[in-house]
Amino acid sequence: MTKAALKPPPAADLYDTDFYAWTQAQAELLRQGRFDALDLGHLIEEVASVGASEKREIKNRLAVLIGHLLKWMVQPGARSSSWTGTITEQRLQVHDVLEMSPSLRRYPAEVFARAYHSGRVLAAKDTGFDFALFPEQPPFTVEQALNLDFLPAEPGRLTP
Repeated sequence: MTKAALKPPPAADLYDTDFYAWTQAQAELLRQGRFDALDLGHLIEEVASVGASEKREIKNRLAVLIGHLLKWMVQPGARSSSWTGTITEQRLQVHDVLEMSPSLRRYPAEVFARAYHSGRVLAAKDTGFDFALFPEQPPFTVEQALNLDFLPAEPGRLTP
């Protein structure tokens, strides 16, 4: 084998062929302080995408949470510990993301309307009920949705 065959591919090539190996190579370069050897273009892109993934996680978990809260409202006879487990898990995971990234604490309110729409779709698909059965406007606030003690009342009742 020639020396060229033993030489690892350039960072940009590694990014496209083995992402994990690329991340490890970039981390090692950072540890060594070899900033001139970093694949800056891709590194900037990946760092920015980490923030975007935190936002996606909040919105997706909020949609699942809302879907379960809506199912809780309209199917009192089908309530189960599985539903309460999912509701609690989604809330805790959103709280965890916000604890790790406090600059996103306002983000759930920013995406609540979009997450509510997604939650309505999920609830309709999961229950087989008509989409229109679920209120067009949220019957609870983002603060209530994320409150570990809140469960919505079924339509026409004051308490759950």
